[in-house]
Order: sequence, then structure tokens, then C-alpha cells
Amino acid sequence: MSKQKEFLMIALTLMGAFLVPINSTMISIALGSISGFYGLDIHSTTWVVTIYLIVMAVTQPIAGKLGDIYGNRKIYIVGAALFLVASIGCALALNMIMLVVFRSLQAIGGGLLIPNVVALIRHTVSRERLSSVMGLFGMGMGLGAAVGPLVGSLLIAVLSWKAIFWVNVPFLVGALAGGMFLIPKLEKKSSNKPLDVLGSIYLAISITLLISLTHTNSTRVSIILAIVSLLFIVLFVKRERSVPSPIIDFQLFKSPIFANANISVLLNNFIMYAILLVMPLIMTTKMNMSTSMSGIMLSLFSISMALSNMMGGQLNRKFVSAKVIFFSFAVTVVTNFLLFFVISSQSFIYLAITLVLNGLAIGLGLTSMQVASLEAVDESVSGSASGIFSTFRYFGSIASSTLIGIVASYSILFGILMIAALLGALLARMVYRNKAVSTV
Repeated sequence: MSKQKEFLMIALTLMGAFLVPINSTMISIALGSISGFYGLDIHSTTWVVTIYLIVMAVTQPIAGKLGDIYGNRKIYIVGAALFLVASIGCALALNMIMLVVFRSLQAIGGGLLIPNVVALIRHTVSRERLSSVMGLFGMGMGLGAAVGPLVGSLLIAVLSWKAIFWVNVPFLVGALAGGMFLIPKLEKKSSNKPLDVLGSIYLAISITLLISLTHTNSTRVSIILAIVSLLFIVLFVKRERSVPSPIIDFQLFKSPIFANANISVLLNNFIMYAILLVMPLIMTTKMNMSTSMSGIMLSLFSISMALSNMMGGQLNRKFVSAKVIFFSFAVTVVTNFLLFFVISSQSFIYLAITLVLNGLAIGLGLTSMQVASLEAVDESVSGSASGIFSTFRYFGSIASSTLIGIVASYSILFGILMIAALLGALLARMVYRNKAVSTV
């Protein structure tokens, strides 16, 4: 494959992947318009946001396994096509039920895209350039989530809320064309190892219940959801340990590098999501900021984190992944300490500096975590590895949102974030030292 063709292939496939986080946050700005269009209350329309997150979380680990079985290229094409059809369906939806259904299909398409894009990058990009391309991937995913509300507000102001779905069409046509005509047919079929359907059902129910656990205010309901989700997690683990082709192969975790990469992204997302959730509350209730101003301030965090992803990709080319991950968490410990003084300072400048530094620190190790998880496994299971990585990322977010609902004190919360960053640094240091000893 020529460099020009490879560049075009990467650009088109990444373009399809970037639409997933954009569509995750872009719709938040349209909820008022959607509720007015269908004549419903705003609470009813929030389902178009919630269902997308739930289905995305459920689909990705299964999608990675499907890619390993039937070919990452095929599943990528199916994902892009489904995302395209579902986007058109959302724009043409006659009622709220149809919108939620097509939004669910859109999430399935996005869930099929992400782990298989990562696997395709692993298959087609040289090892020397893998870190740089994954850094670009991480930066695009971060920026997509950050600019989603801005893009959505512009489209609604100029056209209507339906434009947030129509805008996907030309980009997805390009992503679909890239998948069909540019991605080489490198993968092998593994039809003798079918998808574990029962395990997929157990996993889907477990993740759905865990996410639902973070959206209830009833203690009784929370206890019931926790017990039932624990039951299905046990069923899932027992099932996966007994089937020849599990959705999540627990044997992969025997690799310290793979295990650390996934624990690291869980801790990293735990810290990141906590800041995204709690800082708007602090800015509006403790610093008397307007909602729009707090959004601008929070964008500093998101954008700096996305740009830091790219920087982390360059660092990963010079240093081993565990060393970059250690450095990222070590710096995060320091930048998290700055959060303790945000309220007492009442300074917008101090707040902005703190958010930017935290974004840079948190984003710096993300690419190395993704690269480490991929390089620790055989190429034939790259899709599964990517799906597992995405699942651990979601678990970090779930744990974070649950913690914020429990912890009343901001100081205690910031202390927990520092401990999480310190734990990430210690684990990465252990992996780096063990690897250094094993190579002597």
C-alpha cells in the first residue's frame, strides 16, 4: 500500500470513528428543540442521550470479538453502514419512539466502529508509526466529545435539530467508501469459533444494570440493581471460563502489561470523568459562574486532554508505554492536588490553569495505555483487546459517577482522585521495573 493510499485510508476510517463521540455530546444541546418538536417534556427526551451511552457500552466488547471472528474490516463496514442508515432514520423520525429506536441503532453502529478501527490500525500501520496514529485517534476522540455541543448549537441555530443527524451523512459515506475500497482484506475467518451469544447476553445485562445503578436515587432500587448485576457478572465470568471462544478472554490478563493497561485506563477515566462531573457544580454553586462560562472553562480541560493525547503518542515512540503511563499518573497526582484550592482561591485564572494542567496530565498516558493493550496480545485478537479496553474505560466512568453520588465532601473526592492517580503510577512503575528486570 502506497503512503498516499494509507494516509487516505487512515483519514477516512478515523473520520467515521470521530463521529461517535461527537454524536454522543452534540445531541445534549438539542434536547429542548426535540422536546418542543414532539410536544414532550424534557425528561422524556433525555432517553436519546441515555440509550446511546448504554448501547455503546454494551456493544463495544462484543463488537471487538465479532471483528476477530468475522474480520475487522467487515464489522467496520457493517458499523459504518448501520451508523449511516440510523442517522438518516433519526433525522426522519416521526415520533419519540422512532427517534429512540434509531438512536439505539446509531449507537450499535458506533459501537461496532470503535474497537474495529483500533484493530485495523494495528493490522495496517507499521509498529514505528502505531503510537503516532493512535495519538491522532485519541486526540480526535477527545476533541470530538469536546466540540460536540458547539457543533450542535451552530447547526441548530442555522438549520434545525435534525441537522445534527444529517451532517453525519457525507462523512459516513466517505468512511464507508474507505472501508470498502481502501482497507486491505488481511483478516482471516474464524467461523469455527462462533460468537458466545449467551455470554454476550450476560455481559449486556450486567453493563446495563451497572449503568442504571448510577441513574437511580432510590436506595431500595440501588440495592436490587446491585444484587442482580452482581448475579449476572458472576454468571458471565463463569460462562466465559467454560467456552472455547469467550467474549472476554481472561487468559489475556495473565500478561502484566495488558492487565496494567486496562486497569490504568479504568483509573484514568475514573479521574477524568469525576472532574468533568464535579467541576461544573463547583463553578456554578461555589464560584457563582454562569452555565455558559462553566462550559467554556470545562472545554479548556477537554481540549488540553485531547491535545495531550497527541503528545503522548510522540512520547510513546521514544519511551516504553509503562514509563509514559507512570509519568502521566505521577503528574496527575500533582495536578489533582491543585484542585483542593480552587474553591478557596475564587480565581478564574487559577481555575483555568488547574483545568488545563489536569487535562494535559490525564491525556498524556492514554495513547500509551491503548498501545500497550494492543502490543501485549497477538494481532489475531486485536479487536477483543480493544473491546476490553473500551469496557474498562466505561467501568471507570461508571465508578466515578457512582462515587460522586455517595461522597458529599469535595475535599474527600479530590483526595480519592489523588489516591487513584498514585495507584496508577505505582502499578505502572511495577510493570516497568519487572520488564526491565526480565530483559536483563
